[in-house]
Amino acid sequence: MTNYPQDEYQRGVVQPVECLKGGWNLVKDQYWIFVGICAVGMIIGGAVPLGILMGPMMCGIFLSLFAKRRGQVVDFNLLFKGFDYFGQSVIAALLHVIPIMAVILCAYFFLYVGMFAAMFATAAAGQDSAPFALIGFILLFLLFYCIILFIVIVISIGFTFAYPLIVERNLQGFEAVKLSFRAALANFWRLLGLNLLGGLLGVLGVCACYVGILFIFPITLGAAAIAYEQVFGLRHPSEMPSNLPPPPPAF
Repeated sequence: MTNYPQDEYQRGVVQPVECLKGGWNLVKDQYWIFVGICAVGMIIGGAVPLGILMGPMMCGIFLSLFAKRRGQVVDFNLLFKGFDYFGQSVIAALLHVIPIMAVILCAYFFLYVGMFAAMFATAAAGQDSAPFALIGFILLFLLFYCIILFIVIVISIGFTFAYPLIVERNLQGFEAVKLSFRAALANFWRLLGLNLLGGLLGVLGVCACYVGILFIFPITLGAAAIAYEQVFGLRHPSEMPSNLPPPPPAF
């Protein structure tokens, strides 16, 4: 496993297809355990608004994936070890969720404002100009929707490495988000390709009566773990910080 200093990352190294292959190879011999870990994590994470519990659950999932990558034992206890990072993971989750919610609320606001403006403009212009006003509104709406979608995608890609950095480099939530954005933007188009491939798998999962998406999560999250390793490297277990309390002072 290649290791890099904590504040360094590799540019343009993410390989989307290889990440998905690596994600499958990472989980395949314990696939059903990872299906259960991801399913329970997503259910618990979605039980409280604003990602309050999603942050710890994502940390627990990445702890499990990294443990598997290091050849360590994987079980459900690792999922709940994500609560060891509760404070920092909640900070990262709020920094992720709140901007997206703000963008979506702004989108709805401007949608309704534009719709009413188009209605008044159509009424003022008369019956002959109504089709042109409607077409203009539709074109502006599509353009605005594409801009909003692009912003949400950029934000989501920027957070690709936030939770892995919290659990693997023991970074503070805000620092993990900043470093994640720098590294993700340095690999933006490749991560976009990985997200599109993962989204395609997700669509196939949704088509399988929606519950099929649960069987896709271990692969796509495993692919994200592999992408993290390509960008940051993965520390050896001997380099990981100890959770044990410091020894008592000597007398």
